[in-house]
Amino acid sequence: MTTVSLGFPRLRPSPLIIQQTDRPTSSQLVDRMGRTARDLRISVTEKCSLKCTYCMPEEGLPAIPRQCLLSPTEIGRLVRIATTRLGIREVRFTGGEPLMRADLEDIVAESRSVAPDTDLSITTNAIGLDRRINGLVEAGLNRLNISLDTIDRSAFARLTRRDRLKDVLSGIRAASTTTRHPLKINAVLMQETLDQAPDLLAWALEHGHKLRFIEQMPLDADHTWAKSTMVPAEEVIRVLRERFTLTNPFRTDPAAPAEEWLINGGPYTVGIIAAVTRPFCADCDRTRITAEGTIRTCLFSDDETDLRSLLRSGTDDALIADMWRAAMWNKPAGHGMEQQTFVPPHRSMGAIGG
Repeated sequence: MTTVSLGFPRLRPSPLIIQQTDRPTSSQLVDRMGRTARDLRISVTEKCSLKCTYCMPEEGLPAIPRQCLLSPTEIGRLVRIATTRLGIREVRFTGGEPLMRADLEDIVAESRSVAPDTDLSITTNAIGLDRRINGLVEAGLNRLNISLDTIDRSAFARLTRRDRLKDVLSGIRAASTTTRHPLKINAVLMQETLDQAPDLLAWALEHGHKLRFIEQMPLDADHTWAKSTMVPAEEVIRVLRERFTLTNPFRTDPAAPAEEWLINGGPYTVGIIAAVTRPFCADCDRTRITAEGTIRTCLFSDDETDLRSLLRSGTDDALIADMWRAAMWNKPAGHGMEQQTFVPPHRSMGAIGG
């Protein structure tokens, strides 16, 4: 059995005094490159019901002790600070798999109570969603992003190490009849599923879902990623063009990760997120909180700043917000994958939160 860890980030302490030079004068989450974070991702667990080869080890990640996870009340407090003091406009709950938290509805409800006008969403594999979607929507969930890499059952089982495509599709059907917004489907293409991309797009169009293909990033727990074997965006486009006409790529928002392509002249589109071959770091507007309550300014930086200890030591909201600003001020300019000296982060996507 392979020994896998959650990774060892460079954890920055939470000093009680912050020098003015260590943070911006702006009240928002601004960094030295002039970017402003508007999109908050909060991981709620490292657990997942699937074990995708590009993310999780076969045996799963080591469990985070329950007392080390943020509670619904603590998450709600961070959402309140982010939306009322730091200019955050969107909050997404991630994992692992957020549906593995039995109290996810409480997390959403707590967040909705403190941020009544904020967009709240989750990224999920949809397993079990058919049983919980009504409760989540009633708690205040706006939107869902659902991960689905293939609609071929055998390929799905090989890629995820679980034969659960039927459960995923059941969750998608339930969500599509309950939520107002079109579902976003996220697909990571591997060499073994590349030829299935047109079928997945045809399925998404048939059901009215918005599909986005994502380049595999060096965030797998087994650390087997190689740029020479990943599927680049240009290959995805080439394969899709064997069945569809793709034209006029555009971005609805400069900070949006997906480049949208018109399908057969429109109005429907397909998104391509090319974080490796067409990086969009210069326009990144995200800030992340891990399941253990640390700020992670970039997926590929191992620097993290501890907020959990502040939450649990009676620190007031103003100082927590100031610590968050200080952390984001030092956000790196980019992921650096184009450099020969690039080293993948210690943590995998499942341990960081997508």
